Amino acid sequence: MSPAELEARLRLHLLPELGPLRLRRLFEAFPDASSALSAPASAWRALGLPDACAEARRTAEIRERAALALAWLEQPAHRLLAREDPDYPALLGELEDAPPLLFVAGDPESLQRPQLAMVGSRRASHYGLDIASAFARSLASAGFVIGSGLALGIDGAAHQGALDAGGRTVAVLGTGLQCIYPQRHRKLAQRIIEGGGALLSELPLDCQPQASNFPRRNRLISGMALGVLVIEASPSSGSLITARLAAEQGREVYAIPGSIHHPGARGCHQLIRQGATLVETVEDILEGLRGWQRIGATATAPTPRDPLLQQLTAAPASAEVLADRLARPLNEVLAELTELEITGQAACEQGQWSIRRI
Repeated sequence: MSPAELEARLRLHLLPELGPLRLRRLFEAFPDASSALSAPASAWRALGLPDACAEARRTAEIRERAALALAWLEQPAHRLLAREDPDYPALLGELEDAPPLLFVAGDPESLQRPQLAMVGSRRASHYGLDIASAFARSLASAGFVIGSGLALGIDGAAHQGALDAGGRTVAVLGTGLQCIYPQRHRKLAQRIIEGGGALLSELPLDCQPQASNFPRRNRLISGMALGVLVIEASPSSGSLITARLAAEQGREVYAIPGSIHHPGARGCHQLIRQGATLVETVEDILEGLRGWQRIGATATAPTPRDPLLQQLTAAPASAEVLADRLARPLNEVLAELTELEITGQAACEQGQWSIRRI
């Protein structure tokens, strides 16, 4: 892409009331962005575009913001992906409303790898956060990139779990890449880049948080993934929007059930009633995705030499007894037991944990 064409695309991308479908209409109607930018306003009106778009394209503000975006793109690991770019996420490119332009910070190669999305409540319980982290570790160890939205709660736990396993994770933002939100996750965003993953947004770099942009970005989270796993979501949660979009896009939808007394489980139960796959262990997800897995998928799962597994192999025991035998804090033992249960290596019946024979 020539410098003039790049600058023209950035200016078009910054125009008000010009969303992905209208921008795509412009790109299809003219041979290049430079031609679209210089076309008379009547040509824009003939395409059904509002006057506000055409009037703003030559303003000093649009020129200045485009210049700042060009400066951002000159920095290392910063990219602008057009829909025809080989690095553009393949699955996302199949969608009718796929963004014509994507801003990427990090390694765009991670966008080409098999991806699974994990979403859920921003106000997740400790149990939900542990489950999200454990599933992300297992799925990342199986060779999948973990996609999510960098939000507090389940999103953050999913990104962190993938990083803890040495895997890659992609964060789709509902803001511009120069406006990391929430601020609390700025360090996590940097870790995602350093870990070989990427930050992604279809919005202008300087776009501040706006409530309407977060549901919009959900179609990107689901659109890049083979499937979406929902962990703890109320019936009004935005995570259910992501799940609905995933189903409409032909992606798999998975949901983890919870207590009937926990409000955060009701959204997941609703999804299961509507046909989502009920997930109890990571195998429930991997079973239908064997062809996408890396050889040696579960390499980071605990080995039989793990002290906790040795105890379980000897005889069933409660978490309290196991913590006492191993002289370890109960919360650490419970967290590891949860991960063993998720990976299908252990089971709990009436408070007694035992090795799962497969």
